[in-house]
Amino acid sequence: MTDQAVVGVVVIGRNEGERLKRCLCSIQEQHSGPVVYVDSGSTDGSTAYARSIGVEVVDLDISTPFTMARGRNAGFAHLLEKYPECQFVQFIDGDCEMAADWLQHGVRFLHENQGYGGVCGNRCERFPEISIYNQLIDMEWQGSEGEVQTCGGDAIYRIEALQAVGGFNESMIAGEEADLCLRIRNRGF
Repeated sequence: MTDQAVVGVVVIGRNEGERLKRCLCSIQEQHSGPVVYVDSGSTDGSTAYARSIGVEVVDLDISTPFTMARGRNAGFAHLLEKYPECQFVQFIDGDCEMAADWLQHGVRFLHENQGYGGVCGNRCERFPEISIYNQLIDMEWQGSEGEVQTCGGDAIYRIEALQAVGGFNESMIAGEEADLCLRIRNRGF
């Protein structure tokens, strides 16, 4: 288990169904601290399920277009408001599962390496053998080991770094993670 006082988790999604259940379960198996699910207008009972297992829910206003950046920022704002003691935030998409012990390893890395603004791992396709498309995506998601210039949406960030750059750019409908990493690096992380 991670130190619940220092890390919070923000999950974003819309109509993820069983995938969201697997996601939240994978988080709660290794983390007893705050978990916030940000929902973008689901109609499949996602919010009711999340609440039923003790996950806090932020429902985005449907009058404004949904973006991943907007969802992540809303969850981050909720986390900061309710849990100001948090030092790190893990973002994860609701259709993903968190690898066992990931939070422990990622937070340890950030504690031991104060100059880094964030840390990420590789994504793996759940069933790469099902189709050539699954195989290609699984291959595409395998990043370089060591220091990288950018990462995807599933990563742990130092809250100090996120606050220094104002979070994700909500005007971007894609590529907001690379933009965030660039701005964090420009701040010296």
